[in-house]
Formats: sequence, C-alpha cells, structure tokens
Amino acid sequence: MLMPSIFGENLFDDFMDFPFDKDFFGTRNPLYGKNAKNLMKTDVRELEDHYELDIDLPGFKKDEVTADLKDGYLIISAAKGLDKDEQDKKGRMIRQERYAGSCTRSFYVGNGLTVEDIHGKFENGILQLSIPKKTTQKIETPSRIAIEG
Repeated sequence: MLMPSIFGENLFDDFMDFPFDKDFFGTRNPLYGKNAKNLMKTDVRELEDHYELDIDLPGFKKDEVTADLKDGYLIISAAKGLDKDEQDKKGRMIRQERYAGSCTRSFYVGNGLTVEDIHGKFENGILQLSIPKKTTQKIETPSRIAIEG
C-alpha cells in the first residue's frame, strides 16, 4: 500500500508509532527525531599542508554553533531552542517536527594544535574548518575557536 510521504518520511508516522519503531533503548533523539542520523554529516579533505572539514548544520545559526579544542579533540556543538509561546493563531498544530535540543561531535586532531591554528567559517548552514598538519606537542589550555560568518 502506498503511503503519503514528505522528505522521505511517512506522514502517518506519529499516528502509527509502535514501540518497535524506536531505537534499541526506546528513545528518540528529541532534536530531529528519525532524521538525527542526517545531522552533522561531515566531509574531510586532506590537502598538502592542512585538512578541511565541511560539517552540515542545517537550521542552525552561527551563534548556536561552537567549536572547542580540548585535550587534542576538536569538539563541535550546536544547540537550538524553540519558543514554546509561539503558536499559530490561524489553526492548531497537527504535526510538529522542529524541536529544541543539542548535538555534539568530536574529532581527534592531536595535541600539537592550538586554537590560533584552526580557522572556522559558518555560511549557509555549513561549518567549514581548516586544520593544519602539525607535529605533536603539548597543548597549552583548552579554549574556544572563533567562527567567522
């Protein structure tokens, strides 16, 4: 039987939400539900003297995204909040797919980098980071990386 769908999802998912439709522990990601697996998809390119990362963060604004360097790990975090007081004055909500929440992803980049070495830019929902290839040395202190945009 053909079921109506939009963006690859069955429109009746919420009406026929059986327990086996959830993940192993019975919970779903509150930020994007079933689409959480599509969040923070990353392309990594190796160039002669540096690496380039392109991280998809659709729907996020620059001020909702942070990049930190701690103990040799590059940690990318994005947090989104929705105003619960916003209501559609012209009708009642039938399906809500936008939620508040946060997501984090980390990459090991080694102990030889400092915050000044990594450059970031956020444009059109894509975080672009440039990470130089360096020899290992002790990192001084964890700190936040500036993201242009």
